[in-house]
Amino acid sequence: MDGKVLGVTQEGLQAALRIKKNYHDGEPVCMPGETDRILLPEYLLNNGLDLSAMEDPLPLAMLATRDPEAPMAIAATTRLSPLGRTNKLISGVIQVVGESSKHPLVRECVSLITESAFDPDAISRIRRHANEFIARTRQHFTVALRENLRGLMDGTIAPREFVREFFELTEAGNLRNDIRKRLVLSLLLSENVRPSVKFLVLENFHRMPNAVRVAILAAVLNAEPSHHIDMVKEEIRWIVAQEPLISGPTI
Repeated sequence: MDGKVLGVTQEGLQAALRIKKNYHDGEPVCMPGETDRILLPEYLLNNGLDLSAMEDPLPLAMLATRDPEAPMAIAATTRLSPLGRTNKLISGVIQVVGESSKHPLVRECVSLITESAFDPDAISRIRRHANEFIARTRQHFTVALRENLRGLMDGTIAPREFVREFFELTEAGNLRNDIRKRLVLSLLLSENVRPSVKFLVLENFHRMPNAVRVAILAAVLNAEPSHHIDMVKEEIRWIVAQEPLISGPTI
């Protein structure tokens, strides 16, 4: 019996290995064939969206067990669950996910699904709860970002702590690229944010997808001149000189 019949393909295995490497290297998992488009939990919950090799059980299982954030892990579990009715191999993979995931919610979902023998109604309930959970989580991260910014402005949060938490929250919240770009630009272009904070943000420039970095480069370089902006431009020129792989506007 070939891998396609079993539901496990060579392409799926390669996708799972790429995801594993992303986690090892601290890089975001992106959509198949789109290195500048970060995979979001909502994409996994959208059955009408073709995820190519990432549809296979192995990459979904890798996301469900290894992703550090519960929303992505539960979304992967939800997408994987209907495949458990296909054959015993995949149902066994799902059981391993339930045993291996560090997220209690994933373990609970797998338990409910397997105890119901992969009943479609049970899977539908899991999907509904997953959507609600992801929406609540994203709202939580948005509120936390707003509170941290307020703390930076009133001096209750140190600049380095603010920047560390800023990137942790934007990554954990699985924010879309356009939102991430807007948040970073609001910091870099604001006259109310100290230059030291902006430099700390730029120190973490490598943590953003290349498409976001290029868009930020263009926006900053096209911004109206000012003392603050000119300092940021100089820092960006240095970053680009050190990281020639960043493709963007001519500096």
